[in-house]
Amino acid sequence: MLKPQVVHKSQYTRKPFLAWHNYPPFVSGKCGRGTQVSFPFLWKPISENTTGRKNNIGVRRQRSAVKAVTAYDDVKVTNVKATVTVQITVASNLSNLSLSRGLDDVGDLLGKTLLLELVAAEVDPKTGLEKATIKGYAHRKGSKDEDVDYECEFQIPDDFGEIGAVLVENEHHTEMYLKKIVLDGFISGPVAAVCNSWVHSKYDNPQKRLFFTNKSYLPGNTPSGLVNYRKKELQILRGDGLGERKKSDRIYDYDVYNDLGDPDSDEDLARPVLGGKQLPYPRRCRTGRPRSKQDPLTESRSGDIYVPRDEAFSEVKSLTFSGKTLYSVVHALIPSLENIATDKDLGFPYFTAIEQLFNEGLPLPPHQTGGILGDIIPRLVKFVSDVEKNVLLFETPQLFDRDRFSWIRDVEFSRQTLAGLNPCSIKLVTEWPLKSKLDPEEYGPPDSALTTQVIEQEILGFTTVEEAIKQKKLFILDYHDLLMPYVKKVRELKGKTLYGSRTLFFLTPDNTLKTLAIELTRPPMDGKPQWKQVFKPSWVATDAWLWKLAKTHVLAHDSGYHQLVSHWLRTHCATEPYIIAANRQLSAMHPIYRLLHPHFRYTMEINALARGFLINANGIIETSFAPGKYSIELSSVAYDLEWRFDLQALPADLIHRGMAVEDPNSPHGLKLTIEDYPFANDGLILWDIIKEWVSDYVNHYYPDSKAIQSDEEIQEWWKEVRQVGHGDKKDEPWWPELKTPKDLIGILTIIIWITSGHHAAVNFGQYDFAGYFPNRPTIARNTMPNEDPSEERWQLFLNKPEIELLSCYPSQIQAATVMAILDVLSNHSPDEEYLGKEAEGAWAENPIINAAFERFNGKLKEFEGIIDARNADRNLKNRSGAGIVPYELLKPFSEPGVTAKGVPNSISI
Repeated sequence: MLKPQVVHKSQYTRKPFLAWHNYPPFVSGKCGRGTQVSFPFLWKPISENTTGRKNNIGVRRQRSAVKAVTAYDDVKVTNVKATVTVQITVASNLSNLSLSRGLDDVGDLLGKTLLLELVAAEVDPKTGLEKATIKGYAHRKGSKDEDVDYECEFQIPDDFGEIGAVLVENEHHTEMYLKKIVLDGFISGPVAAVCNSWVHSKYDNPQKRLFFTNKSYLPGNTPSGLVNYRKKELQILRGDGLGERKKSDRIYDYDVYNDLGDPDSDEDLARPVLGGKQLPYPRRCRTGRPRSKQDPLTESRSGDIYVPRDEAFSEVKSLTFSGKTLYSVVHALIPSLENIATDKDLGFPYFTAIEQLFNEGLPLPPHQTGGILGDIIPRLVKFVSDVEKNVLLFETPQLFDRDRFSWIRDVEFSRQTLAGLNPCSIKLVTEWPLKSKLDPEEYGPPDSALTTQVIEQEILGFTTVEEAIKQKKLFILDYHDLLMPYVKKVRELKGKTLYGSRTLFFLTPDNTLKTLAIELTRPPMDGKPQWKQVFKPSWVATDAWLWKLAKTHVLAHDSGYHQLVSHWLRTHCATEPYIIAANRQLSAMHPIYRLLHPHFRYTMEINALARGFLINANGIIETSFAPGKYSIELSSVAYDLEWRFDLQALPADLIHRGMAVEDPNSPHGLKLTIEDYPFANDGLILWDIIKEWVSDYVNHYYPDSKAIQSDEEIQEWWKEVRQVGHGDKKDEPWWPELKTPKDLIGILTIIIWITSGHHAAVNFGQYDFAGYFPNRPTIARNTMPNEDPSEERWQLFLNKPEIELLSCYPSQIQAATVMAILDVLSNHSPDEEYLGKEAEGAWAENPIINAAFERFNGKLKEFEGIIDARNADRNLKNRSGAGIVPYELLKPFSEPGVTAKGVPNSISI
């Protein structure tokens, strides 16, 4: 039996600097197989640089401390140095003058910053019990750039085995951001644990943090010593579903969207709960805030909306970029605009006044000089020294900069349905005549006014309607049935109007679309029968102006659908349940968690910001987009009618819309209905690249179906996504099964495509395509002048049709507000994480996965060259030509800023 040697005391322990017996020890190390020997924090163990046998304890005096080495007879130990990399945070610098900061500095000085506990991967083979952890305090060693390294030396008995995890206790009074832990000294090489996580102070929460090393394990392969740790960590992340969440919490739970309204402030700000039978919707993260006093179904609102701590923006993104910029637009810029506006409903008096936003700007109140606006939004707010005032001066959007008049042309209107902001709404016409599915008793006759006769007048010389449908040359943007139930409601709101709309296009021999006609419909209301009218391109002056106005309404409809469905619902909103379920059901050491995690970063934070400022009652969307206060309710209706998980796959979506058919002899196994369809052409290459990477990854960990079916974590994750996160659709038959590696590859490819490619396609071109808002107005404020017109209005239209168009556009306040928001949302952060650019730590350490990632990265670089070549091809008229903005929205990499290219890993803005 091994016996610990005697530790000799030193005279220097008689008068300690502090009453150390009231504090935890500086070093607490497990030596050999048993006894723990603790030393006061003023003592330091002698460093050893070799691995060998120790037979005694040496004590030597050195200055004011005693160095001691504890060892056991015939026990071989390995000397290991742990280096913990901590990111210097702005928050910690701001607390330099506080008492807690002073105590933390003393702790650093005395080497008492982080308590580390090394966890053995395997249980003791003799007892079958977990081995006791090996403990030690890490002390501050030095700093480099924005990081500080803390070090701790351990003596690890060889029978301790492999390190599986590290427990961390933060001895500071403030949280710390740990980037990684590296254990160096093993013969087999360093052992690392990538953290990238906030670690709370033990004074706020005594619970220690657990970080698994970079080795990934399926549940059935979990090392025996980590099984309980794996289960316990998931239990912590699930929480108990009770109480209000604190900022430092790391708890993932579900709730309905019941926090968009604010009835306690104003009864007009009450909003229905989204989620449930009446208004189905995906679930959001539970915050646990108290209920509203006026409406027990509504959660009260507060300035900060809880997200689990590690879901928050990085400090670069939060303090100098996205989060604070968005906040400053809402809380500083918009009030400033309202202060200078004599009339909030005032439109632009002439088109050159719109252009002045880019060359002269809007003056802001003098008190903003040098304040938050100039600091946070330097791209927009310019300081003009000669007049000593701030000016809101917008950058010229790329579309307007290349061609000032492109927005007027019908060919550009058509082109953008394939290569613009919302390229996923156009679909093939397969049934004729067009007919509404709405109740005719409530909404009027269902037959469309877009008749064969009307359309053949436009395609005369090309073909007939029957042949056009047969040859797959007739396409439609159809917002009729979705919008009609809201026409009467929206028209009751001040300064807003709405129609149901259909827009038809014809595919010409050069693969471009010709806009044929627009139908606008108003249901029976206010004692008047249904009104519907067809508008067509015309050389006749009056009809030409009516056509421009009809396009304005359709663009407002398309802008609303884009923002509420193609963007918010399909990416931000639908993804949050995947994130919550992954953190509740997949261990951090699960390979699929590690695959998905980069694609989930920051999404919950930007979603919380959206609930606070953008989609909330009287927020940016409601005040500036066509459906008004019914905007998010409308997205719930779209979720109910249209959203299917299986159709989020790009190939399935294209087939469903009639934009492609399966063809094993064509690239990607699909033949596109429109050969020059930039979103689909580029998207399918990116889809295949993602799918190949996912296939390599999944097939490495799951050699057969049995491995999938026996993985309880992945099964529970997929079950919770369907039954809870998207629980309002849990009984739908289209949910993919999860029984084989192929099933898992399909599910993961969809999620990664939506969070990366699809989101990039509908987000990062917002400013360049809609910054000059006549190209994509977000709202139409007036009805068509020929809808039950008064003599006075009709005459005004005939005399000044330009005034009619300008008054239909957003007001000056609405336009400037949306332009500022779109600029923020289109920006790439300086610390943007692009798809396939940098390998995660766990991937890089696995040779097979690392090789697959290198192939992934290489194909993305090749893809960039393909996009450049396509944009230079003069035969592809939907992406090249005089004044045309090249289609680069799916180009993988980008520099920071508004670039209209770059595919980030995740929905981070």
